Amino acid sequence: MKKIGVIGGSGFIGSYIAQQFLYRGYETKVSVTDITRKDKYQHLNTFKNSENLRISELNVEDKEALRIFISDCEIVIHGGTPFILDVQDPQTQLFDPTVKGTENFLEVISESPSIKKVVFIASVAGWNTNFPLPVGNKSFKDTFDESHTRYTSNESHPYAQAKYIANQTVEKYVKDNPNLPFEITTVSPVMVMGKALSQREDSTSGGLQYLIKNKMAPDNFIQFFYDNDVPFAIVDVADVAHAIFLAATTMGLHGKDYLLSSETYKVSDIHLMLNNKEPIEKPIVIYKNALAKRDLKASFRPVKETLNAYST
Repeated sequence: MKKIGVIGGSGFIGSYIAQQFLYRGYETKVSVTDITRKDKYQHLNTFKNSENLRISELNVEDKEALRIFISDCEIVIHGGTPFILDVQDPQTQLFDPTVKGTENFLEVISESPSIKKVVFIASVAGWNTNFPLPVGNKSFKDTFDESHTRYTSNESHPYAQAKYIANQTVEKYVKDNPNLPFEITTVSPVMVMGKALSQREDSTSGGLQYLIKNKMAPDNFIQFFYDNDVPFAIVDVADVAHAIFLAATTMGLHGKDYLLSSETYKVSDIHLMLNNKEPIEKPIVIYKNALAKRDLKASFRPVKETLNAYST
């Protein structure tokens, strides 16, 4: 039985990833930040083959803890970076766990002989820190794919900047270490939405869906989306998890970074679909997914299906 480690495996995306591997009979080790908070991971025990599940406490800034966590894994999925929009201290809340955590992880996997495959769950912010706004002077209708130049701005949200720096850290590591005994593949989802597998109410993705469904704006950052009817490229959380499973179990993808995306809708239409109403405009595809479809054989459901399912 192969063993996989999922860093951040009890979160919104991570839960779906853990479910994918458990369902297929993998021994699945999941990290949590606080083992005493059973409410944050008890839902994993309801999954098929949960007898093959192991829960471990892990702080990604602790190299020795990371070393112990991955020591017997053949596959490691790193999705243990925070997604926080309401930030009080960017350095402590975002840059340290995201960037330093990535640096620590890369150092530790270099010393682990059991690892055959690593998948980083990055973000569209690794390609464009302005997301959901377009790159530089581009328009909202200009398409984007993996052949385009990455874009970053110091004016972007700290979360996006942290993810961008972490992505650059991984790219440099791959370039500087051409003879690694394992493969590294990165996936970069756009805005991930869908129905959570847990009853947790502290998910940023779930919280954003709730806000848009009810047209609530707790701050100017969210109000900006409504005022300008900003278009969002969206991808279903289950499709992201399946693409990650495919990336983790397919060899020959070393150094690749795949955009995971479905359709783009304005926030006003997202609000309608979250309330099971018909959108006014037809969807467009801005962030392309052709590379993920070709290499991973991944598929992406219509956004309308994703948003309708959120309320069921």
